[in-house]
Amino acid sequence: MMPVLGVGGIFFRANDPDGLSAWYREHLGIGAGCAAEGTGPVDEWSWTVQGGPLVFAPFEAGTDYWPADQQFMLNLRVSDLDGLLDELRAAGIAVTVDPSWDSPETGRFARVNDPEGHPIELWEPPPA
Repeated sequence: MMPVLGVGGIFFRANDPDGLSAWYREHLGIGAGCAAEGTGPVDEWSWTVQGGPLVFAPFEAGTDYWPADQQFMLNLRVSDLDGLLDELRAAGIAVTVDPSWDSPETGRFARVNDPEGHPIELWEPPPA
């Protein structure tokens, strides 16, 4: 029996933790005080997420899947990629899309960076 139930938190260093937290809440609806649709009331300390797949995958140190100067890339599962991309672009956030990233088996992808340069991959899984 494995006692691990899931990811309990994502922690990383930031030059402006309060400002970066506000950016994630405003533009992506994630972080303390946020709750995904259908997950119940908001909790001031946590972000309540919908259940679903989570990929845990160490990559080779020399990967070019995200910038070499970053130790990690955050991947966020989304339900309406096009709608989110429209909102991000309207807010002046640069969005990168590449049709070669998408497939019927894995879904659709786009990328943005937070204000401190951390790469974020947005993933819309294929319809069930």
